[in-house]
Amino acid sequence: MIAVTRLDNRAIVVNAELIKMIEATPDTILTLINGDTIIVRESVDEVVEKAIEYGRQVRGFRVV
Repeated sequence: MIAVTRLDNRAIVVNAELIKMIEATPDTILTLINGDTIIVRESVDEVVEKAIEYGRQVRGFRVV
């Protein structure tokens, strides 16, 4: 799960494994595999980094 911020400054937690696509329009839009969309304040790069870090934690990978 990754923490992101909606445009109205509400913090939400999203299951990173359900993210299908991330796009900048210029707002960052997360599209989930069920078709739901979420607009967040974080940049595409920030969301990607959070998703990668989540994957490392879940799978037990460590960056040396």
